Amino acid sequence: MTGRQGVILYGPPASGKDTVTAALAELNSQYVQFTRLKVGTGKSAGYRMGTAEQLRELKAAGDVVYANSRYGNTYAIDRPGVDAAFAAGVPVVHLGQVDGIQALVSGYPAQWLVVLLWCPREVTARRSAGRGDGDTAARLAAWDATREDLDAHPDLAWDLTVDTTAASPQDAVRLIDQMLAQRAGAATA
Repeated sequence: MTGRQGVILYGPPASGKDTVTAALAELNSQYVQFTRLKVGTGKSAGYRMGTAEQLRELKAAGDVVYANSRYGNTYAIDRPGVDAAFAAGVPVVHLGQVDGIQALVSGYPAQWLVVLLWCPREVTARRSAGRGDGDTAARLAAWDATREDLDAHPDLAWDLTVDTTAASPQDAVRLIDQMLAQRAGAATA
């Protein structure tokens, strides 16, 4: 196992992945959000926009660790992108599918801290509307899919679970940072 550490934040839309990632980066600039490759249209902020041809080339080279389609777009976790994120610090990867977690943990060697961020469906609706999402209905459908995904994997073990309606982002960040420090200490002992 490599000594490189990364964080996977899993949860439904508006569960706090962006907020927790920003708080991590504020705590320590070594935390960097992994920017997924996005092929499609719509929001480009927070993504590396790519083409279908680029995605085909990455797949042909065996460099797509995980890809999924949602909101009419394709989102990919690619090996060169993860390499670059590790070169920049401690990557924080946002995921909304258990298959993505499993693909990343098994397909990219690192010490991954897997964190479940959760909020009720009505909180996703309120947060989505509050941040001006034009596709709140699609976000709620994704919330439903995330709940079904969790229900289909009851044996999945989380390193940390955070109810983002009860814990502040700073509380979540403190726990994440402490857990990574403990793991790093255990690895060097």
